[in-house]
This record gives sequence, C-alpha cells and structure tokens, in this order.
Amino acid sequence: MCGITGWISFERDLEPEGDVLDAMTATMACRGPDASGTWLEGPAALGHRRLAIIDLPGGVQPMSVRTDAGEVVIVYSGETYNFVELREQLRQAGERFATDSDTEVVLRGYLRWGEALADRLNGMYAFAIWDGRQRKLVMIRDRLGIKPLYFHRTSDGVLFGSEPKAILINPLIRPAMDVDGLREMFAFVKSPGNAAWSGIREVEPGTIVTVDAGGLRERCYWRLETRPHTDDREATVARVRELLDDVVRRQLVADVPRCVLLSGGLDSSAITALSAAVLAQDGERVRSFAVDFVGQTANFKPDAWRATPDTPYAHDVAEHVDSEHTDIVLDHESLADPAVRRAVVAARDIPTGFGDMDASLYLLCRAIRERSTVALSGESADELFGGYLQCHDPRVQQAHEFPWIAMDPGRHAPMDAILTAEVRAILDLAEYRRESYERALAEIGHLESESDLESRMRISSYLHLTRFVRHLLDRKDRMSMAVGLEVRVPFCDHRLVEYVYNAPWALKTYDGREKSLLRGATRDLLPESVVERVKSPYPSTQSPRYAADIQHQAAELLSNADHSVFALVDRRWLESATRCGPTAAGDLDRHGLEWTLSLATWLDLYRPRLAL
Repeated sequence: MCGITGWISFERDLEPEGDVLDAMTATMACRGPDASGTWLEGPAALGHRRLAIIDLPGGVQPMSVRTDAGEVVIVYSGETYNFVELREQLRQAGERFATDSDTEVVLRGYLRWGEALADRLNGMYAFAIWDGRQRKLVMIRDRLGIKPLYFHRTSDGVLFGSEPKAILINPLIRPAMDVDGLREMFAFVKSPGNAAWSGIREVEPGTIVTVDAGGLRERCYWRLETRPHTDDREATVARVRELLDDVVRRQLVADVPRCVLLSGGLDSSAITALSAAVLAQDGERVRSFAVDFVGQTANFKPDAWRATPDTPYAHDVAEHVDSEHTDIVLDHESLADPAVRRAVVAARDIPTGFGDMDASLYLLCRAIRERSTVALSGESADELFGGYLQCHDPRVQQAHEFPWIAMDPGRHAPMDAILTAEVRAILDLAEYRRESYERALAEIGHLESESDLESRMRISSYLHLTRFVRHLLDRKDRMSMAVGLEVRVPFCDHRLVEYVYNAPWALKTYDGREKSLLRGATRDLLPESVVERVKSPYPSTQSPRYAADIQHQAAELLSNADHSVFALVDRRWLESATRCGPTAAGDLDRHGLEWTLSLATWLDLYRPRLAL
C-alpha cells in the first residue's frame, strides 16, 4: 500500500518544480512510511510514498521502463491479488521482470495490453502511469473504489493524489468548498465523482481517466450490472464458499505480518475463520484484534441498533479458531481527545459525523500497526448480503429514499437540527438527497421476471453497494493508512460482488434471516453463538463520561464567539445541547456535538473558503 501524487503540465517544464512535488509527496508520508521517491521530466512530475508489503527490496517507486519511443513510469497504490498469474502470462508473451513486485506486473501489463490491463486486474488499486511515448497520463481505479484517487484539472493539465491534501498543497489551488461540496458532506449520500472540495474530483470506481494535451477523458471499464441468476440454493451457497476461499487465500499473500479485524459479528468472524484455515496449512496461527471500551461489556445497555456487546462473541471466535487474539480497550479520554480528533480530520480531509467510531477505528489501527502491517476486514458484507436492518423493514423497502436515510433520518442527517436556518435553506439537503436518489435509480438495470419486491431489493442492494459502502471504504482506508496499516476487504472482490448482487432476495433470505448466503457458506467454520447472533453495527462507546467530555469541549467552543464554525452551526442549538446533563443528551445531540467539534477542527486545520 502506498500514497501517490503528481502534476502534469503540457505547457511548461516541471523539472524546476521539485520542491512543490516534494511537498505534495510529503503529505502522503503516513500512507507510505517506508520510502519516498519522485520522478520529473518535462511536463510530468510523479511522487510516491511506499508502504512495503510485497517484494520489500524490489518494489521501489516511481518505477519505469525506457522504450525506444519514450519512458513509461508508474506510481502505484494498492494490491493486485492475481499478479502471479498475470506475471506468468506476461512472461509467456515475452516480458522480462527485474523484481517480484506486483507493481512491475502492472507496469509491464500496461506496456503489453495498454488500458485493457484494467479488465485483467483483481485487487484494490489506484495508480497513475505517465506514458512518455504518447505524452499522456493514465489513471485507473479499482472496481469498487476501495483505494482512493483524486484529481484537479488545471489550465494545461492535471494535479492528482491519493488524498485531496496532496493536491491542496499545490500553489495552483486554494482550499475552498462550495454549496455542492457542503451538501455532499452533510447529506450522507455519496455522489460518484464528487470529492467535496471545490475543483477536485475523484476518479470514479471502475474508471480510467486519460489526460493529454487535448484534454481529459473518462471511460468506465466496469459497472455493477444486472444478470439472471440460475443457480439453486445449494449451488449458490457452494459458489459463495468457493469464492470466499479463493479470495481470502489471495488476500493473505504478503511479505509482512498479517492479521484480521474481529468484532464477533458474522462478517469478521467468517473472514477470521477462513484466514485461520488458510494459515493453518502452513502451521501458522491467525492474529486477531478487536476493539472494546473500558467497562462496556460489563455495563452494556441494548438499544435499537446493538442488542449485544461484541467482546464475548469475538472471544468465542478466537477460541474456536485458536487465533492469537488481542483486545484493544479504549477509555473515554482517548476517544474524546482533541488531538485524536485532529488526527482523524486531517486523515479524512473533511469532517464527518462518525465521532467516537472514527476515533476508535483510528486508535485501533494505530495499536494494530505496532504488531502487524496488513489486516483483513469485513467491510461490504452487509451491503452485499443484505445485513442491515433497513433491508428487512417493509416500510423502508417501499420508501422512495436512500434506505439508510429512510430507516432513521435523524441518525444519518442531523444537519437539519444543528445548521443555521440560513445554511439549511441554501443547502436544501432534502432536495439534494432526492436528486441524488433519482440519478442512482437511473443507473439500475432490472430483469423482466422480477417481482415488485425483488425489484425494490435490487434497488436497495445497488444503492448500498454503489453509495453507502463507499463512505465505509473511505473511512477504513483513511483511518488505517493514517498510521501505515494496510486493510484488505475480501467481500469487495468484484467476482463475489457480481455473483451475490444478482442472487434473488429470496435466496439472500432463505432461512428467514439477514445474510443467509454468508451464514450458509461459513456455518461449518463458526461457533454457534456467532451463527445465531443478530447483526450489530460497528461499536460505539456508551460511556457517559465521553458524552460529558464532548459537551465540555463544545461549551469551550461557545466561548470563542468569533469562531468560523458559527457560520454553519446554529449557536442556539449548541447552547441547548451543552446545557443538558451528560446522561440526558439524546443520540441526536451527541451526534450533533461530534459533528460540531469535527467541523470546528476542520476549519482550524484547513481554513477553507466557504462559498455559500
């Protein structure tokens, strides 16, 4: 895993701009703590920070091949899980390799197949290739959008980077956010291509962006398509297991210590058990890590979202598969620490409403990084197999709205409460979500034989896989890469996604429960307690001391009457939210307080111009 950046300018020589390129590259240091490299020639400047995972001595970047027609240079982030097969194909075609890295496989694959290389890749990746033979830049992003890649068009070329911060430091751009960017940030919908920052876009998942002197072009090489599913239940369950076995085996390949993130839910437990089975073949125990909070298991209070604490189930799995298990136990002080919040906001480049869940994920990844470099995680299983409560609520199934919004508008869209009346009117978040929903619907294909319920559930599945999961993938990428930990997501393998997406809803719920196919495919590997456990989201602290901490910090913010956060946040709402007792604050108030503190931190860090 790595961080990449670059600057292409067709009307100037960039070689004197080494200091600017160095600054852009340095912003990616957390993503690549092991090495740094730059390459400049004529109109092209490429920067790379490396987190060494495969072929530790040989995968140095930028990596180049000189041809008679010009030099071809790559900066690559991610992992190509089928690089061994591709390397053999390329060798048989006459290519010769100097390293054992997957980066060289991708580079020589481009030399042999051009942009059609993208169709052959299995993995999570975002990379840029400067093709000096044709004086063009080619940027390619993986199908599900696991690895990030952003760009900003200039008057004569483009700036790009793994994260917006690599672009924002260039003197050609000033940090700013317009109305659409604020809408994207606050509405909790993900519009493909929208990076929130003015003038910056993301390379969309499954897309190739080409830049030359003639301009910029985008081409989609993969999208989630509707196809008939002909396998019966037994065959479908068997195929899901077959795919999972292959995916996990591939994603455990690394030349550094590996581990799994284990919550005790079905998703992470399945990945843990599958990993344990693969590693046991080489006499190795799987390492597992779980997050917990001081006193939470003993004092747990069920709510509408979480019926049980995670820790007992994580321990059941660890004992069942004989993993080398570690609980990372966090206290309220670390979760509310302004320095941690600052690190989280800096990692994400924008404020978010995840509050303690972002902080705990960051702290979990930081603790894991002391012992492992690669971790496997269960992201996307709920979106793929239908695990969320909203997927099973008849009211939500029929709603003409994003399912996660329809399920609980206040939980995911508290902005109607905390923003000033003027800002709410300008943003009109309800209309923005409606328009985004209609655009998403227009992308979905349906089968003529589908019932109304099947059609509605296809819509739900598509929205979760192309909108909702991208929030979670971006969150996981930023929190892990901020501390130099590579997190792999087996459930995002595009072969598995294509297959399960097209399985009928009746198959996905064949046992009358959520995630029937995943449960059926992995039941033999898991303890019965986990097989029967009801879905529980990523944990959140229930500590009243945490609530008191953030209320106190919000009260301190109120004392700074001139803070720019009050251009967005309603001061009267904040005064009310800080007056109520810490145990009386509702979820909306806590969520709103977390949002407000995150906003204030972001404004202090980036000082963006807000174009309202």
